[in-house]
Amino acid sequence: NMIVVLNDNEMSISKNVGAMSEYLYQLRTGETYNKIKNDIEGWLKNMEFGSDVLKAIRRLKGSVKYLMVPTSIFEELGFTYLGPVDGHDLEGLLDVLQAAKKIDGPVMVHVLTKKGKGYKPAEESPNKFHGTGPFDIATGKKITNPNAPVSYTEVFGKTLSKLADIDDKIVGITAAMPDGTGLNIFAEAHKDHFFDVGIAEQHAVTAAAGMAAAGMKPVAAIYSTFMQRAYDSIMHDICMQKLHVTLCLDRAGLVGDDGYTHHGVFDYAYLRSIPNMTIMAPKDENELQHMLKTALDFDGPVSVRYPRGSGVGVALDTEFHELPIGKAEVLRTGKEVCFWAIGSMVQTAMDAADLLEAQGISAGVVNMRFAKPLDVELLREHAQSYGKIITLEEGVLAGGVGSAILEELNANKLLEQCDVRCFGIPDEFVMHGDKKLLFRDLGLDTPTIAAKAAAFVKGEEE
Repeated sequence: NMIVVLNDNEMSISKNVGAMSEYLYQLRTGETYNKIKNDIEGWLKNMEFGSDVLKAIRRLKGSVKYLMVPTSIFEELGFTYLGPVDGHDLEGLLDVLQAAKKIDGPVMVHVLTKKGKGYKPAEESPNKFHGTGPFDIATGKKITNPNAPVSYTEVFGKTLSKLADIDDKIVGITAAMPDGTGLNIFAEAHKDHFFDVGIAEQHAVTAAAGMAAAGMKPVAAIYSTFMQRAYDSIMHDICMQKLHVTLCLDRAGLVGDDGYTHHGVFDYAYLRSIPNMTIMAPKDENELQHMLKTALDFDGPVSVRYPRGSGVGVALDTEFHELPIGKAEVLRTGKEVCFWAIGSMVQTAMDAADLLEAQGISAGVVNMRFAKPLDVELLREHAQSYGKIITLEEGVLAGGVGSAILEELNANKLLEQCDVRCFGIPDEFVMHGDKKLLFRDLGLDTPTIAAKAAAFVKGEEE
């Protein structure tokens, strides 16, 4: 005995797509009630609970268009179907739920609501209010910093669109998140090359594999945390076949206010273990452009992961170029310790090196660029010349980038010559909260990293 409430507001984060959405639309707008009303009422009167349900329907004054539609897909799945019900008619909704309690077996109550109901700006732009920061209540306009750098998401969308202008093999795929991933920019310019498969990440990935097998260059843009759902598809459908699919993982790392379930901290670990996978992460929004160009020119499975929110504020090159696969970038040379950082943690490494320099400690900084393959030649060189390496990643330590470096050094018997410390997300689920506070609590903020690095160099670790 179970009651399932289907809250149908015609939207997920973006507008719903797909067969189920179309089916629910038919339920909302069809004329089945008029066709079967008399038969249903006669049937209910003969049932023990029928009179109670009929009273509830009559109190709703027509808000229930269907009742236990015999041909509904929910009936085929074993549910008794009630609805659609006006979800904003609270009194009527309570009546139906009370009636549903008296039905033996599972019941599906189909409730119609309007996303953003009661607040005009949200009613008119529900996708923008799915999750939002501060905004002006009178106008509904978000309160943003006009001087903030462009976001990684926007850079991705614009870059992909520009690349598709000169390469008609490029296609963009989203799993119900065109706005959230920036693919709405691509879709406006290349609508015939854009596919929204709905909330079905596995299907998005496998569809991309099929397109790649047919000679296209699919780019599947999916949040890091949601890509976890498609792990099997990535492994079997893409990597086993060595297909040229580009996986763009937005919201990689800590996501702050989205919180807990949405932190994208596992992708380094869950992708690094799959053969044939190449993994990149840009240090800034400009490098993201070049990584996307590199991925689309590469022949094989590629993942590009980047964080939520604004970039670091660097200028964007007008021309794109390829990056050498598996080659890191030395940003700063030092003598006593070297940070091997990747993605969003590269800027943190640079800032920490500045703090160390003020203390008289000489620190180098490497922008790894690639979590797989590693720049093995440079790593071996630094292991011997520095003797101390600190890895920085906005991802879990278990199986992450630091683990990859330790594995490589161990395989080459260099751990006796080089001491390594790995900084990243510990073996725990990170709670909801402001990103700055989360980084502080996890010891991944710049002052804490600099302090730990200084203690490491001086041999004063606790």
